[in-house]
Amino acid sequence: MAFFQLERTVPLSLDDAWRRLTEWPRHGDVVPLTRVTVLTPAPTRAGTVFEARSGLGPLSFADRMEVTEWQPPSDGEPGRCRLEKRGRVVLGWAEIEVRPGPGGRARVLWREEVRVRFLPSLVDPLLGAAGRSVFGRAVNRLLRGR
Repeated sequence: MAFFQLERTVPLSLDDAWRRLTEWPRHGDVVPLTRVTVLTPAPTRAGTVFEARSGLGPLSFADRMEVTEWQPPSDGEPGRCRLEKRGRVVLGWAEIEVRPGPGGRARVLWREEVRVRFLPSLVDPLLGAAGRSVFGRAVNRLLRGR
C-alpha cells in the first residue's frame, strides 16, 4: 500500500474548512475526470456511502467509499472523518482532520493509504507521489472554495 499525508494551514474557521472538505460531490469538481455521487441520504454521518467514478468511457472505474468515523468540529474541538475505500479497483482508507491552527486559522491533515488492485507493490512509491500531487491540488482547490 502507498501512504501519503498532506498538511495545510488556512485562514478559515474550523467549520468552513470542514464543510469545504466534506462536501463530497465537490471533490468531483476538483479532481480531473472524476464524478462523485453520494449513494445514501443526507446528512453525512458514519455509514454514508459515496462513489467516485474516474476515467473516460470504458477506461473508467468506481472508487466506492464509506464514512466509518464522523466527528465534525464543535466548540473549537477538532473534527475527524475516516473513509474506507471499498471499490473493485481502489482499496485503503483516508482520514481528514481539521483542528485549530495558529492565529485562529484551521490546520488540515489529510492522511491516506491506498492500494490499486492488480498493481504490484513495486509501484507504491509512484502511487504515493501521484496521490500526494493529485490530492494536494484538490485539497488546495476545495479549501479555496473553487
